[in-house]
Amino acid sequence: MRTELHIPSDLKFLNVAENWLLGSLELEIGDEVDWTRQSSRLRLALVEAYSNVVRHAHRDRPNLPVLIRLEVKERDLILEIWDHGQGYDLSTYLAPCPEDKQENGYGWLILNRLMDRVEYRLQVDGRNCLKLEASLMAEIK
Repeated sequence: MRTELHIPSDLKFLNVAENWLLGSLELEIGDEVDWTRQSSRLRLALVEAYSNVVRHAHRDRPNLPVLIRLEVKERDLILEIWDHGQGYDLSTYLAPCPEDKQENGYGWLILNRLMDRVEYRLQVDGRNCLKLEASLMAEIK
């Protein structure tokens, strides 16, 4: 199954994106997965990725759409979030130090904890792509 959502760069549409993601997955996978556990994990990953696009990549251009693409092969999930921003050079990323009580900069760490694989590609055909992959096999009832 493969589906995609084109959505405005506005946090008021976050609930729409969450419902689309979880609804699509439930239709495809059904009751074979512990949705209580999976929905929390996947919702948090989506919220982090989408809100970063809205707040950072499209900050000065809220009229640009965000493309969210979902692919499910058996019980492997691939979620891509595409934006039109300048992009972020991950080689400059420094993980925050908890003692500093830093408020920002935890997104990359959170995504890597939640998902099995995280990849970020800069400027693919003029857009950036955050690719999140997870296997739902471990969670099958």
